[in-house]
Amino acid sequence: HNAKVIVVKVGSSLVTNNGNGLDQAAIVAWAAQIASIVKQGKQVVLVSSGAVAEGMQRLGWKKRPTAVNELQAAAAVGQMGLVQMYERCFAEHDLHTAQQGLFSADPRKDPQAQFVNHAIAGDTALEQMAGGAGSSVGTGGMLTKILAAKRAARSGAHTVIASGREKDVLLRLSAGEAIGTHLEATQMKTAARKQWLADHLRTTGKLILDAGAVKVLKQEGKSLLPIGVVAVEGYFERGDVVACVDTNGAEIARGLVNYSASETARILKKPSSEIEKILGYVDEAELIHRDSLIVM
Repeated sequence: HNAKVIVVKVGSSLVTNNGNGLDQAAIVAWAAQIASIVKQGKQVVLVSSGAVAEGMQRLGWKKRPTAVNELQAAAAVGQMGLVQMYERCFAEHDLHTAQQGLFSADPRKDPQAQFVNHAIAGDTALEQMAGGAGSSVGTGGMLTKILAAKRAARSGAHTVIASGREKDVLLRLSAGEAIGTHLEATQMKTAARKQWLADHLRTTGKLILDAGAVKVLKQEGKSLLPIGVVAVEGYFERGDVVACVDTNGAEIARGLVNYSASETARILKKPSSEIEKILGYVDEAELIHRDSLIVM
């Protein structure tokens, strides 16, 4: 309730009529809550889905497309209607989001699933609990929300996953009421450089690490040395962002590499003292310096 900036993500299923155009009543209700919070002197950032669903109706499509160009076309057609709807509603008051919160398993499939009131953002167990997308209209799902909370935690921000159908949910959350699942950010705020690395959508290659290197990165926060790398995948140059994975393929960290893929392949499994003898030169003793590396 002390937050100065509140980010609200509204999924497709909450602002559309089961994928058939926009649900004006839902959007009106959301905007009323947001307008009230803004009047309290707080800033609200709204991230709303619905453009594709609105575009589908305008184009006469009954089934959500999967091709990128068709999704882009539907979004382009529908986004104008979505924005106009919000504009009309905000002229008076308007907004919305779904799911009660996080469960230990999918409650639609497992009657023994337990509701999670509080957890630590970034806990790997949360990703194992999270299921797939909640509906064929939206592409979100609980896993997407868990990963978003993990990213937010790196900036020191807490996350609440709550049902958008709950009455006055934004007002009550803003007032400090415990609703939904609270994902707490306990780690120190990550430096902007490392946040950028963590959120880098595309890595250019992979470094496969042995168990010792995995332990050094995860538990000791040290730099990655060539001796801890057992294999190289992909093509990359010095300064590219690469993923560091264990022998099972799980991503452990990512960072800016100091040597190209071809150079790394020649010095892997070797101590740093041998780099110059193998390559004929040495740029850095570390394959990835700890200041340019973040553990995922």
